[in-house]
Order: sequence, then structure tokens, then C-alpha cells
Amino acid sequence: MAHRDGDGWIECNCGGKHWGLHGAAGLLLIRDKTILMQHRAPWVHNGDTWGIPGGARDSHESPVQAAIREAREEIGIFEKDLTPGEIFIDDHGVWSYHTVIANAHKELVAHEANDESKEVAWIPLDDVVKKNLHPSFANTWPQLLVKLKAL
Repeated sequence: MAHRDGDGWIECNCGGKHWGLHGAAGLLLIRDKTILMQHRAPWVHNGDTWGIPGGARDSHESPVQAAIREAREEIGIFEKDLTPGEIFIDDHGVWSYHTVIANAHKELVAHEANDESKEVAWIPLDDVVKKNLHPSFANTWPQLLVKLKAL
């Protein structure tokens, strides 16, 4: 495994603290008008909320590489079972979160691969807002939904 140098908190221009010294990235998997969501374990930051797998980027990683690595670690997926597409950027100046939108092939199977995930489930697009969403994901979901419905 390559050197992991992205873990850590950073204060950004919005006045908040964010995880990822080089920013962060997550993988939004879509299939048949549903997205794969992760119910975060209670012990993690913003625990017991729903969002997408993701985390800190390392200095040598692209957003796509980081998002796929994090998803593999958290929900056990394989890169061969998805096709990355658009990237949505939530830019806070010195820190940013890249949401990589990817089509999930029918072979893609996800599961709770480590203790950061309490549960994973395919959620219809219109039902996402019914979940207790991770605050940052909740903030960007309306913009992401517009992109997803346009695909």
C-alpha cells in the first residue's frame, strides 16, 4: 500500500473543520435510479448518519483513486464493477470534497467491509431525503440529485 499521508483535520475558509489534509473524496454509485448509501457506524465523525463511502485523499491520489480506495475499504467493492463519470466538487478554498459519480455494473456487490459501516443499501433517488443524512452530504444532495436525474 502506498504511503497514507492524508489523515488529519484541517480548518477551512468556511470556519469548519474537515477530515483530510489534502481534501477528501467519496463515491456515489448509481444503478437503476438508486444510489448505494452507507449507514455510518455510531463511533465515526457524524456517526449514525447516511451518506456515501469516502474519506481523506492522500497527496499522491486523484479524487477518483481516493474515492474508489475508500469505497473498497468501507463497502468492499471492486473497481472493475463500476464506471466513474462526472465529479462534483464542494470547494471550501483550502479544502474540498470531490464526489465521484459512477455507474455501478450489475456485478457490483457491496457489504459492510470494516467497522466504519453499520449497513449499506440501495436507496431510490426520491427516498434519499428520508434518511438521517450526513450533514455535508445533505448540503450537497440537492445539487447531486439534479445531476443524477440528468444522466
